[in-house]
Amino acid sequence: MPATRTLTSRRAALAATGAAAAAGLLAACSDSTAPDADRGAAERARAARAEAALRLRTSAASAALRDRYQAVSVRHPLVRDRLAPLREEAAQHATALAAGHAQQPSAPSSALPAAVPDDPSEALRELAATARQVSDAHTAALTGAPPELARLLASVAAAGAVHAYLLTRREGGS
Repeated sequence: MPATRTLTSRRAALAATGAAAAAGLLAACSDSTAPDADRGAAERARAARAEAALRLRTSAASAALRDRYQAVSVRHPLVRDRLAPLREEAAQHATALAAGHAQQPSAPSSALPAAVPDDPSEALRELAATARQVSDAHTAALTGAPPELARLLASVAAAGAVHAYLLTRREGGS
């Protein structure tokens, strides 16, 4: 009796077996990704909370610096014009750092500021030290910041260092 040929070739059988195996693997993988998706969502939520807390801390530091500029300007009117652009920049930094957060520190805080020294030179030295501290705090915050916020913090920290320099520079000299 002659051998009868089936319509199924070895290639077709292998292709069908491979397709079935691939479908089985895909189904198995898709069932196990649900917990990973939950973990991913939880991680994103944790990162968003951490960024919001970092924004709140750094914007509060810039707002406190803005308030300190204001206090020195009120106490020493002769330096008000010199401090006005620096105060405005500190206010802009506070607003930019708070972006996306419900509480933007745009208004002066209600906390009583530290006493401003009677001597304008001493007041400017203390203001420069405060600007340096805020700049250092922004620099330290870089390590925990997401990339976009880190770039903003780096810019604000650099501006704070320039503020400290300008405050310690003698008027009309270098």
